[in-house]
Amino acid sequence: MQKRLVATVLCGLILAPSFAADSIKIAITGPFSGGSAPMGVSMRDGAKLAISEINAAGGIEVGAKKLKIEVIERDDEAKNERGALIAQELAGMSDLSGVIGTVNTGVALAGDKYFQEKGLTKIITPAAGSASMTQWSKAGVKDLSIFRFSANDGIQSAMVIEEAIKRHFTKVAILHDSTNYGVSGRDDLLEQIKAQGNKLDVVASEKFNLGDKDMSAQLLHIKAAGAQAIVVWAVGPELAAVANGQAKIGLHIPLLGGWALSMSNFIDNAGKNGNGAMTPQSFIEEPITPRIKAFIDNYHKTYGVDRIPSPMSAAQGYDAVYLFAAAVTQAKSTDTHKIKDALENLKEPVVGVITTWVHPYSPWNPADVNTHEAFRRNQVVMGTVSDGRVIFANDADRARLIKNASLDKPKK
Repeated sequence: MQKRLVATVLCGLILAPSFAADSIKIAITGPFSGGSAPMGVSMRDGAKLAISEINAAGGIEVGAKKLKIEVIERDDEAKNERGALIAQELAGMSDLSGVIGTVNTGVALAGDKYFQEKGLTKIITPAAGSASMTQWSKAGVKDLSIFRFSANDGIQSAMVIEEAIKRHFTKVAILHDSTNYGVSGRDDLLEQIKAQGNKLDVVASEKFNLGDKDMSAQLLHIKAAGAQAIVVWAVGPELAAVANGQAKIGLHIPLLGGWALSMSNFIDNAGKNGNGAMTPQSFIEEPITPRIKAFIDNYHKTYGVDRIPSPMSAAQGYDAVYLFAAAVTQAKSTDTHKIKDALENLKEPVVGVITTWVHPYSPWNPADVNTHEAFRRNQVVMGTVSDGRVIFANDADRARLIKNASLDKPKK
């Protein structure tokens, strides 16, 4: 297996395109196949929309020149081992200015150390597992080249627990997958329950593995424990097995969980059994502003779909590219170290589809991972699954985002 993965990566090196001197090279990595593909493909395609817009306008301003963006794509298949090999390959490229991507927390944990060793600037998106960033604070790293552009699990878990308390639940079950992301999410949930006054009693805690299709045993335990709601933390199609398993055993209690409940492979495979699932979202696929409408329409037209497989992944990929481009322009350089310094102190607002980003990062402080985290609570809303789509769970959130869009336009 190891030899085959090495051969694949070496093949990628041999077939890698040559890049012109008037271009800037970035890599986009993620699972473009497999169970996490809706997130990876959406992120990649959202990023490529931004790149096509920038290139159509002549490229990124770098001093007196404009440089076109050229892209290397790598499919990590959501496999930690493959992600590590890809990271080693990319870190060895002397002319690579940065990396955008990574969906799975385990892949970030396996590979990001190679980027950090070389000081290669990376923006993680949309991986949300807390460990992706807390690994660096725990290690006491003094100068970090890794940034994240995603609503981390600390934000999401806080919102989910608040929602459960607001609905007057007192007994919940936690159900999570056995990946780094699932385990990290479980820990975040337990931490939030404690932080919010221990108003919820966890009457059952169950886990499952990737590929599991039958959750009957776990769900029967949850039912017997008298849980009033299930809080689930996982990625991939197994989420649909949870909703379908509930219907099968007649367990009609609400499902709340992380942002992956917005993925197409949950919504499509769960069908009506997925209706009502609640999940924090950084982007809802609803044309509430002209800029958001243009983004949605462009995505649909370019990729021949009528629904984005993972809308927030696409929006985050799109905005992450514009943040990176702004850092390149400010740095007046394609040097990855100078781009890192610029990202830590962006002087001009960056207009995205999620929001207008004003100084999203600051110089790395190992005592505060938020220095390299772009998202704050006010950029995240609660969504709910309704007949094949994720919609705003609260009209007030929709109104707030519309109002903010009219107020946060950067001054010319």
